[in-house]
Amino acid sequence: MKFTPALHAEWIKIRTLRSQVATLCAVLLATVALSLLAAADADAADADALFTAFFGVGFGQIAAVAFGTTAVAAEFQGGALGVSLTAVPRRGRWFAAKATAIALPVLAVGLATGLLSWAVGRAVLGGRATTFGTAEGLRAAVGCGLYLTLMALLAAGLTAVLRSGVAALGILIPFLLIVSFVVGDMSGSVADFLPDRAGQVALHGSWEGSLGPWTGLTVTALWTAAALAAGAWRVRRRDA
Repeated sequence: MKFTPALHAEWIKIRTLRSQVATLCAVLLATVALSLLAAADADAADADALFTAFFGVGFGQIAAVAFGTTAVAAEFQGGALGVSLTAVPRRGRWFAAKATAIALPVLAVGLATGLLSWAVGRAVLGGRATTFGTAEGLRAAVGCGLYLTLMALLAAGLTAVLRSGVAALGILIPFLLIVSFVVGDMSGSVADFLPDRAGQVALHGSWEGSLGPWTGLTVTALWTAAALAAGAWRVRRRDA
């Protein structure tokens, strides 16, 4: 089977599972709702109003990670991977189709989430939103979509390596919550180069660390590329 029909088959798997569709909806709803609450409760003296408008991404990314994880983990249950590889014997092609089928809907939802968070944030923040302009808001909205996509793919790659959705979520969710809420704002340290911290620089209006918005997303992309490469290697080496 060629790549395009393989991609179509993987997309059918995703869109016909209610849990997958619900997880995508949760990405948007969780992010926008929590961003709205953060903007409504923001201190007038808050120096980074832009990040306040995108505060919910820290929670929405959990849904994105769950989406990427479950999409791959389903292949390791009930012999589903064997069936998939019978249709697409070239394992690298199948894994590329799977990753693309995960990335495209998350990117679409992520961009919609970013634009809606920006619009809601501007409306709720009112005069405080003047601290960031249209260019910064659009950059953060696009960065939001890219970041959520990269985190979903990172989760997909790790799941392929571990061959277990439970194990992947057991690593990623505590990691994201601990790094984001315990390590906190340790800018200028190695924490800046962790995948979540680096990618979220794009959501800030000001940042004192060593990375900028696009270099931060590049660091996250490198983490994701490494996870996907490891996942592809694992799929090729292990029996279905």
